Amino acid sequence: MYLPLKEMIITRRTIQPHDVEMEILFCGICHSDLHQIKNDFGGTQFPIVPGHEIVGRVSAIGNHVSKFKVGDLAAVGCIVDSCGHCEYCQEGIEQFCDEGATYSFNSIDKVSGGYTFGGFSKMYVCNEKYVLKMPQFDDLAAAAPLLCAGITVYSPLKHWQAGPGKKVGVIGIGGLGHIAIKIAKALGAYVVVFTTSPEKVEDAKRLGADEAVLSKDTEQMKQYNRQLHFIIDTVSAKHDVNSYLNLLRHDGALVLVGLPPQQLEVGAFNIVQGRRSFAGSNIGGIAETQEMLDFCAQQNITAEIEKINIQDINSAFERLEKNDVKYRFVIDMSSLKSYDRF
Repeated sequence: MYLPLKEMIITRRTIQPHDVEMEILFCGICHSDLHQIKNDFGGTQFPIVPGHEIVGRVSAIGNHVSKFKVGDLAAVGCIVDSCGHCEYCQEGIEQFCDEGATYSFNSIDKVSGGYTFGGFSKMYVCNEKYVLKMPQFDDLAAAAPLLCAGITVYSPLKHWQAGPGKKVGVIGIGGLGHIAIKIAKALGAYVVVFTTSPEKVEDAKRLGADEAVLSKDTEQMKQYNRQLHFIIDTVSAKHDVNSYLNLLRHDGALVLVGLPPQQLEVGAFNIVQGRRSFAGSNIGGIAETQEMLDFCAQQNITAEIEKINIQDINSAFERLEKNDVKYRFVIDMSSLKSYDRF
């Protein structure tokens, strides 16, 4: 179990010519925040300030900033820097940067030399290239999870061409899965949801799924053998992917976007038969993230959230670990006490 989070004073870097400073209004809580503070993947640098689904209002800009002005709504997601010159950065997929992308927390800040601190704070400073223009959603708090959960599911759905005529499976109805349902439907796909929770079967339909399947029921599962063009797997715990691979049509793909700390086993015949693919996807580049935000604003897609105060952060993490949230916690950062720089 992780140690409880507590208040601390941090100092943001001095604003550089191309930097944008924002006052943070809302910050989502992602399962990967939990993984990081528990050091599930190794390499966590303590002390740590989590948070990478950041929505704010621009409070200051460097003298060379051209994309933003003071007072604009803005957002920061997972990536806050990259090399800018490798083939991946040139293609706009900075998440695969050859030199390694800099993430919004727990990464070495190439400018200051220290470590990046995340969005569970009062302010954030970032190069304008990695700051997103935040559309005026009706509920800005509910839009915050799009900065990670939204792009994490949008990118593979677009890459594998989910849309009209495609039958798409979604494994898991949590922070990622519930947004995947909404985006896949908005793209025009027929959506089948797989859940281990009987109480979520009806909720999947409320969220827009065409069908919902209790994955523990082997008879229900058999009905979908070789039926799906594409499956997005949002589960962040160890699970058997083989039973889902068998649901794919020929040339279908099952794409993992959840981050189970344990290794998953894949049976060779489950991918060899039908020329199926077991693949993965990791967030998205800056341009694609902006595309996703604009698409979700146009389609009126936001997360289902429970808004909390920063003082409730530790109980929220405890509940998140038990999957006791429908479907995403978002912190109202106005609840944070005022400091000169935090």
